[in-house]
Amino acid sequence: MTENGEDSPVHQSCQVSGKGDSVVSDSRPPKTSTEGAKEHNNALPVTATNTEAEISPYQPQPPSQPRLSKFSKTGSVEETVRTRRLKNSQESLSDPTETGSSTDSLRDDQTAPARAGLILGGAATVGKNQDSNVRPRSAVTRGSPVFRDRGSSLSEYERRPPSQQSDPTDHHVTSTKVRLSPVQATGPLPALEKSFASASLRVANRIDRDCLDYAVLAREKLGERLHRNLSDSRLLENMGSDSASVNSMRSTYSVLSPIRPQDVRNRSFLEGSVLGSGALLGAEELDRYFPDRRVGIYVATWNMQGEKGLPANLDDLLLPTDSEFAQDFYIIGVQEGCPDRREWETRLQETLGPYYVMLYAAAHGVLYLTVFVRRDLIWFCSEVEHGTVTTRIISQIKTKGAVGITFTFFGTSFLFITSHFTSGDAKVYERILDYNKIVEALALPKGLPDTNPYRSTPSDVTTRFDQVFWFGDFNFRLSKDRTDVETIMNRTANGDMGPLLEHDQLSKEMNDGSIFKGFQEAPIHFLPTYKFDIGCDIYDTTSKQRTPSYTDRILFRSRQADDIKVVKYTSCSSIKTSDHRPVIGAFQVKLRPGRDNIPLGAGQFDRGLYLEGIRRRITRELKRREAMKNQSSSSTICAIS
Repeated sequence: MTENGEDSPVHQSCQVSGKGDSVVSDSRPPKTSTEGAKEHNNALPVTATNTEAEISPYQPQPPSQPRLSKFSKTGSVEETVRTRRLKNSQESLSDPTETGSSTDSLRDDQTAPARAGLILGGAATVGKNQDSNVRPRSAVTRGSPVFRDRGSSLSEYERRPPSQQSDPTDHHVTSTKVRLSPVQATGPLPALEKSFASASLRVANRIDRDCLDYAVLAREKLGERLHRNLSDSRLLENMGSDSASVNSMRSTYSVLSPIRPQDVRNRSFLEGSVLGSGALLGAEELDRYFPDRRVGIYVATWNMQGEKGLPANLDDLLLPTDSEFAQDFYIIGVQEGCPDRREWETRLQETLGPYYVMLYAAAHGVLYLTVFVRRDLIWFCSEVEHGTVTTRIISQIKTKGAVGITFTFFGTSFLFITSHFTSGDAKVYERILDYNKIVEALALPKGLPDTNPYRSTPSDVTTRFDQVFWFGDFNFRLSKDRTDVETIMNRTANGDMGPLLEHDQLSKEMNDGSIFKGFQEAPIHFLPTYKFDIGCDIYDTTSKQRTPSYTDRILFRSRQADDIKVVKYTSCSSIKTSDHRPVIGAFQVKLRPGRDNIPLGAGQFDRGLYLEGIRRRITRELKRREAMKNQSSSSTICAIS
């Protein structure tokens, strides 16, 4: 090639320093990329087979008529470079000895395929000192502007004159492939901190919303312990990322504590291990699930008045909109429940959804008591026991009395009682008798061990458990005429019900110590829950003109002071299918570690109820979507005149 890029038949040669071996270049006109590839394939065996013997002298041939390449029409240097690069990639694919793999191209290009028509004269010498797979380096044509342009991207070794290049027998043969010069920063690089904000990382590493609390827990209390749950703590310590990428990694690595083979050999949770350390109900497991050692308890009590028709939606009863988080346990007590108890439990499961399972349910006539628990906490519950007490023996239908459910969660024992006391404005003494009979006759616990037997009293069931919740329709009234009560209600402002509670029978008896000894009640900031006309917010308009009263209550007691903290205590005014308004309460209860010396529940729950509730939930959602689709399609119809 001449300086202007035209074809020239003049033979060119180059010499390797120190060896005297000449390299004869091809005098034939340039070929297209296809012809060059074919000739390259034919030249490869010659080079490989003649490494041990002398190469036959080159026989020059008269030049043939030059043919223009199809790439020469554009005359673009960049396209020519791209053509030659494509040719190199095709040569690596057609390499019969598979020495030009993509892996080798990632290295420093220690070997390179020989160009068609360009063979080192000293190939035999190189083949004796190096492996037969190493091919000799071809010469670089320096007259073409393409190679002149390419020379700017060659390495420093390749840009040296032949006299300054080292012996190819002492170093690896350098490739003639194009090497891009390293990119140099125009200015100083910014300092990379260990934690940086990256919007792209947040989008790429977006995780489930259920896992967003991991970052908060790790930042507040679980920092070091959460690192041990990952496969390697150095992953969090040495990586530079934002919180989103860390959360994404937690979704890849399990946040569960690793289990050692020795633990699997030794532990037998179902039979029970009395060891304090390493127990299923011990401190290690408790701290992993409840770092602050407090569990959320949601209690609801409602006198349904025996209505067959249930509310269309129970979300306001169990999932109020003003609550930030759902609770861990849901305990629902019903008095004068609907005739179909199974339907009521199914509706509860449908409302709570797949996150919760029904741990246990018990009934005493029309008194229903149901316990739901988060499904991932069911393994830490003991077997569940229940007991019932009837306070009105002569009645064929058991409407008055109590039903209790007890179980142990980790090392804390719970007792939940729902009851319905004698009705009547003046029957305070009868209601006190109902209470005394229940605390003496309720035979619990049956098989579960007492966590603190030294503080238990045989005559009072509420003293045998760490945490006790008693709720229901106690039927205590306001000892005042209705006119006076309504006048006081109209004067109340900002939820101050103190003037009304001064006439509350239950508050008076509790202060006197005649009932609910040791129990507490959260401050009341809601209106009386009895008695309403069905379907509206108007108190009794019948001929009896009953006085509005706080008949529905939630009380609690604990063995240790300040174990129970009240989060919410209010009524549910949106459910109006009964003459009573439901009363709900949310609590944070202190937990303590336990020992595996109790009969564990082994994850038992009502599977049939769970599946039916989920099926109804899906059906309801499909119906809602179908209704919205029909509504949108009918609203988009328009007439064209």
